[in-house]
Amino acid sequence: MKVIKLDLAGCKNLWEMHERIRIAFGFPEWYGKNWDAFWDLLKSECDADKVVITGEHTLPGELEKHLVMMHECLDDLIASNKKYHFNAFSYEIID
Repeated sequence: MKVIKLDLAGCKNLWEMHERIRIAFGFPEWYGKNWDAFWDLLKSECDADKVVITGEHTLPGELEKHLVMMHECLDDLIASNKKYHFNAFSYEIID
C-alpha cells in the first residue's frame, strides 16, 4: 500500500503549501503551484492508495479556502475513480 504523507504544519503561505504538496506527491520541479496544476498531476501522476494530511489546524485563516480547494480536488478524483472503476484511493486528515 502506497501512502503519501502531506504535513502542512506551520505553512505560512500558499506557495509553501504547494511546495509541500509538490514534495509529498513527488510532483516535478515544474509543478505550477496552483489548483489546476494540482488537479492535472493528481489525475495523471498520483498512484497512492492513501493520502494522510496532517497540520491543517496550524494554517493561517487566509489558507482555509485553499484547503477547501485541495479537499475538493481529492474528493473529485476519488469520485471519478469510483465511477470508472479505477484505482480507488482515500485520504485522511489527522490533526
